[in-house]
Amino acid sequence: MRLVLIAAVLTFAFGTGSAMAGSLTPLERQRLVAHLEMTGSWLVDELSGLSPAQLQFRPAPGVWSIMEVVEHLTVAEPIYWRQFQEAMRTAPSGKKPLAADADILWYGIDRTQRQKAVAAEEPKRQLRDLRTGLDALRKLHVEMLQYVRTTDEDLRSHVVEREGSDAYQWLLLISTHKQRHILQIREIKADRKFPKK
Repeated sequence: MRLVLIAAVLTFAFGTGSAMAGSLTPLERQRLVAHLEMTGSWLVDELSGLSPAQLQFRPAPGVWSIMEVVEHLTVAEPIYWRQFQEAMRTAPSGKKPLAADADILWYGIDRTQRQKAVAAEEPKRQLRDLRTGLDALRKLHVEMLQYVRTTDEDLRSHVVEREGSDAYQWLLLISTHKQRHILQIREIKADRKFPKK
């Protein structure tokens, strides 16, 4: 119920469509900054105080541990950021995005449709230290937030081909992707076999 309420609030806040071409409106900028800040701090909160046993706990064979979820984020987010930058270097496009902003928001909330990560973004169990992973994510997060707070570029006229979204939506998708995995972490923590310490 709480997630439905959050979704309703975010849908109202973001609207159901995408804006016309041009630089970010003050409201678009505010909304994107708020979402990025929310998921950045939420991830840290969810991971705070977890023991090595809790980080490595696997609810079932083939299901990621929390450490693997974090590793996936450390691998995927730089790829997504590069794809955004590549899209911004291309000529403006007249293409309309395939989804509305609200659809991107629902992607972060609705985990009823599970997706498999592409091979290049799957965790390889190479992340050994949570702090290292969080530091890498925080550094990239600061870079993205600085960009969003200051850019005058026309994000709506550039398309990220991977999802057919405009560049504004792609930045929102980076944040909702993190939100989706935060909810995955919460699911792992809620497992009845999750270690107490």
